Amino acid sequence: MRATKLTVAALAVVAGLSLTACENGEDIAADPKPAASSPAEAATGGGGDTDKGQEGSAAGTGSDEDRTVDDCRTDELEVSAENVTIDGDTVGTVAVTFTNGGGRDCTLTGYAGVDLKTNAGSLSAERTGEEAPSIVLKDGKSVSFAVTYPVNDSGGSGVDVTGLVVTPPNETKSVTLDWPGTSLPVTDGSGTQVKVGPIGSAGQGG
Repeated sequence: MRATKLTVAALAVVAGLSLTACENGEDIAADPKPAASSPAEAATGGGGDTDKGQEGSAAGTGSDEDRTVDDCRTDELEVSAENVTIDGDTVGTVAVTFTNGGGRDCTLTGYAGVDLKTNAGSLSAERTGEEAPSIVLKDGKSVSFAVTYPVNDSGGSGVDVTGLVVTPPNETKSVTLDWPGTSLPVTDGSGTQVKVGPIGSAGQGG
């Protein structure tokens, strides 16, 4: 009877140890190391460092390609005019040249304003209607446009031009030059025959 009690007691001890070991195994299995949620986090040990790397690679990507160049001002431009009419033409041509002396690049867009002072009053040139591009005029460079007019072949004195008034595009200040062309024929009052072309219409100088 004593031997039987000892055997039962021994079995109880063994059963208790097995139960304890089993419980310890469940505790270990229930607390595994958290898995990385993505390959990038697995490589860096977490998502925080990856985010910082992406922000760093995107910084400093600004560009000046969209930088605008301001309009040319009258005071920055040297304005000159010369007669470039080809002998025998029935239409005379005066080339007006803008030279950038402002110390910076600037923009000329469209048409300049052109008026002729004559012994019969002021005469405004009409635009030819050609496409009027925007031109960036580098510092020290020049660009020209054409003023065309009918040549006086009547044999009379015609209309004398005493001055050429030029206003750069998008400006209000004008420059008055000597007229290098010939006189104009007397018209019947039906309108001006003096035309002004867009910036660049008489070629672009160096």
